[in-house]
Amino acid sequence: MRTGALRQDTGRRHPRTVVSLDGARIERALRSRQRYRYVRPRLEPAGGGWTIFSRNCSRSVDPAGGEIAIAWLRCDPDGWSLYARDHVAELWVLRLRGVPLPVLLALLCEDPNREFWP
Repeated sequence: MRTGALRQDTGRRHPRTVVSLDGARIERALRSRQRYRYVRPRLEPAGGGWTIFSRNCSRSVDPAGGEIAIAWLRCDPDGWSLYARDHVAELWVLRLRGVPLPVLLALLCEDPNREFWP
Protein backbone atom coordinates (compact mmCIF):
# COMPACT_ATOMS: atom_id res chain seq x y z
CA MET A 1 0.00 0.00 0.00
CA ARG A 2 1.38 3.35 -0.98
CA THR A 3 0.94 5.96 1.74
CA GLY A 4 2.90 8.86 0.26
CA ALA A 5 3.02 10.66 -3.04
CA LEU A 6 6.12 11.81 -4.86
CA ARG A 7 6.37 15.00 -6.84
CA GLN A 8 7.97 14.15 -10.16
CA ASP A 9 9.71 17.51 -10.56
CA THR A 10 11.93 17.22 -7.47
CA GLY A 11 11.53 13.63 -6.27
CA ARG A 12 10.89 14.93 -2.73
CA ARG A 13 7.81 14.24 -0.67
CA HIS A 14 5.18 16.91 -0.48
CA PRO A 15 5.37 18.58 2.96
CA ARG A 16 1.88 17.38 3.88
CA THR A 17 2.59 13.75 3.06
CA VAL A 18 3.12 11.36 5.95
CA VAL A 19 4.98 8.24 4.93
CA SER A 20 4.78 5.08 7.04
CA LEU A 21 8.44 4.31 6.30
CA ASP A 22 9.43 7.55 8.06
CA GLY A 23 7.26 6.52 10.99
CA ALA A 24 9.09 3.20 11.23
CA ARG A 25 12.46 5.01 11.14
CA ILE A 26 11.33 7.33 13.94
CA GLU A 27 10.04 4.46 16.10
CA ARG A 28 13.30 2.56 15.62
CA ALA A 29 15.38 5.62 16.56
CA LEU A 30 13.29 6.25 19.70
CA ARG A 31 14.40 2.89 21.08
CA SER A 32 17.91 4.34 21.47
CA ARG A 33 16.88 7.47 23.39
CA GLN A 34 18.59 8.41 26.65
CA ARG A 35 15.59 9.33 28.81
CA TYR A 36 12.71 7.10 29.94
CA ARG A 37 13.96 4.10 28.03
CA TYR A 38 11.45 1.87 29.83
CA VAL A 39 8.46 3.82 28.42
CA ARG A 40 7.18 3.09 24.93
CA PRO A 41 6.34 6.32 23.09
CA ARG A 42 3.40 6.46 20.70
CA LEU A 43 3.61 8.02 17.23
CA GLU A 44 0.69 9.65 15.41
CA PRO A 45 0.55 11.27 11.97
CA ALA A 46 -0.10 15.00 12.38
CA GLY A 47 0.34 18.22 10.43
CA GLY A 48 2.57 16.96 7.64
CA GLY A 49 4.66 14.84 9.96
CA TRP A 50 4.48 12.98 13.26
CA THR A 51 3.63 13.79 16.86
CA ILE A 52 5.30 11.76 19.59
CA PHE A 53 3.40 11.05 22.81
CA SER A 54 4.86 9.51 25.95
CA ARG A 55 3.91 8.91 29.55
CA ASN A 56 5.20 11.67 31.83
CA CYS A 57 7.03 9.47 34.33
CA SER A 58 8.70 12.42 36.10
CA ARG A 59 5.22 13.85 36.64
CA SER A 60 6.64 17.31 35.93
CA VAL A 61 3.85 18.06 33.44
CA ASP A 62 1.11 15.61 34.39
CA PRO A 63 1.02 14.85 38.12
CA ALA A 64 -0.79 11.59 37.37
CA GLY A 65 1.97 10.45 35.01
CA GLY A 66 -0.37 10.37 32.03
CA GLU A 67 0.49 10.60 28.36
CA ILE A 68 1.74 13.95 27.03
CA ALA A 69 2.79 15.24 23.62
CA ILE A 70 6.56 15.69 23.65
CA ALA A 71 7.65 16.40 20.08
CA TRP A 72 6.32 17.20 16.63
CA LEU A 73 8.43 16.25 13.61
CA ARG A 74 7.33 17.94 10.40
CA CYS A 75 8.51 17.28 6.86
CA ASP A 76 9.13 20.59 5.07
CA PRO A 77 10.29 21.20 1.49
CA ASP A 78 13.83 21.96 2.75
CA GLY A 79 14.10 19.10 5.26
CA TRP A 80 12.65 18.17 8.63
CA SER A 81 11.67 20.48 11.47
CA LEU A 82 11.57 19.54 15.15
CA TYR A 83 9.24 21.17 17.66
CA ALA A 84 9.19 20.76 21.43
CA ARG A 85 5.95 21.10 23.37
CA ASP A 86 5.66 24.05 25.76
CA HIS A 87 3.12 22.55 28.14
CA VAL A 88 2.59 25.76 30.11
CA ALA A 89 1.80 27.89 27.06
CA GLU A 90 0.19 24.92 25.27
CA LEU A 91 2.05 25.48 22.00
CA TRP A 92 4.81 24.01 19.85
CA VAL A 93 8.24 25.67 19.90
CA LEU A 94 10.58 25.28 16.92
CA ARG A 95 13.94 23.76 17.94
CA LEU A 96 15.48 22.64 14.64
CA ARG A 97 14.63 23.38 11.01
CA GLY A 98 15.55 22.11 7.56
CA VAL A 99 17.70 19.13 8.56
CA PRO A 100 17.82 15.47 7.47
CA LEU A 101 15.71 13.11 9.57
CA PRO A 102 18.74 11.30 11.14
CA VAL A 103 20.12 14.60 12.48
CA LEU A 104 16.76 15.50 13.97
CA LEU A 105 16.36 12.07 15.56
CA ALA A 106 19.83 12.21 17.11
CA LEU A 107 18.97 15.45 18.91
CA LEU A 108 15.56 14.16 19.97
CA CYS A 109 16.95 10.90 21.38
CA GLU A 110 19.89 12.52 23.17
CA ASP A 111 17.81 15.43 24.53
CA PRO A 112 20.69 17.08 26.43
CA ASN A 113 18.51 19.96 27.71
CA ARG A 114 15.51 17.81 28.66
CA GLU A 115 13.30 19.69 26.24
CA PHE A 116 11.47 16.66 24.91
CA TRP A 117 11.47 14.16 27.78
CA PRO A 118 10.61 16.39 30.79
